[in-house]
Amino acid sequence: MELGLMDKNPTKLEHFDDMWRLESTATLLSHLKGDDGRHVLTLDRTIFYPQGGGQPADTGFVLIHGFDNNKFLVSDVRSKDGIVFHYGFFENLGGEFEPTLEKGKEVSLFVDQPRRKLNSRLHSAGHLLDICLPRIGLGNLEPSKAYHFPDGPWVEYKGTISQNEMQSKQKDLELEANALISMGGKVSVDILPYDEAAKLCGGCLPDYVPKVSL
Repeated sequence: MELGLMDKNPTKLEHFDDMWRLESTATLLSHLKGDDGRHVLTLDRTIFYPQGGGQPADTGFVLIHGFDNNKFLVSDVRSKDGIVFHYGFFENLGGEFEPTLEKGKEVSLFVDQPRRKLNSRLHSAGHLLDICLPRIGLGNLEPSKAYHFPDGPWVEYKGTISQNEMQSKQKDLELEANALISMGGKVSVDILPYDEAAKLCGGCLPDYVPKVSL
């Protein structure tokens, strides 16, 4: 795949503006076919979440305006150097016919809602653990890896817990998480100055969040 032929402008990530927006429009910037047979589209903007942060990519479809076989099934989404790549296949295309799409075509985007909701809930559950740990005396642990996939999500932390505390802390964590879930609350995404974020999080942020990062 000749990435050099693609537009170098970063893709606008619309889920930062509205995380629950699952339908949108965009402009096609490039269309190529990879060595594995999949087609790839790049757009000026997208509501599709590219795999990252431990969360799997969105799936769904893209409708190409002014193109007969216009339904592009999105099977994977990745980001590199600020550009989002939508991988997939055109529905109902048979034989050796290869569509050629021109830059500038308008497209409509549709994200698979059940998949996005499940992936978002699993990702939020990982952050719930981050909130719980300082509350049970484990604020020294730093999250290092996460896997928010439905087949077995987990979060890995750097640090140590004494062996004689392991069982009791596990129980404390379960009780604290259940208490916060029972309280309910709105899940949202915001980009804030450090002090403002700390105030919203009970007065402080975990030690692993540097003050210059927000």
